[in-house]
Amino acid sequence: MQDSEASFSIQHLKRLENAHIFLWLIKDSCWVMEFKVPALVMIFPTLSMAFYLLIKSWSNTSERIHNWAICFWIMANSVWMIGEFSDKELRPYAAVLFSIGLMSLLSYYLRKLFFK
Repeated sequence: MQDSEASFSIQHLKRLENAHIFLWLIKDSCWVMEFKVPALVMIFPTLSMAFYLLIKSWSNTSERIHNWAICFWIMANSVWMIGEFSDKELRPYAAVLFSIGLMSLLSYYLRKLFFK
């Protein structure tokens, strides 16, 4: 890939990441304001963008691990939100998803610290 193509690709991914943050903030803002239907609808585009970024970053280990953790974070966040909206105790399930993301990052950084 030439420098201009690589630069475009990085700029394009950065714009997608920024759009992803925007989607995430809309979802969580709807949640906190108890706009149930919009919050639930926003799970799909937010999670879809997270997985798209994961796929696009797959060749870069650091980006892949961080995007993997973000996918689990949004899944956990969404499970917790659904639990609150439906008056079901889903936080233990959310905690498992949060933990998977956190353990992925922790294992990545421990490997970097001790093996590189």
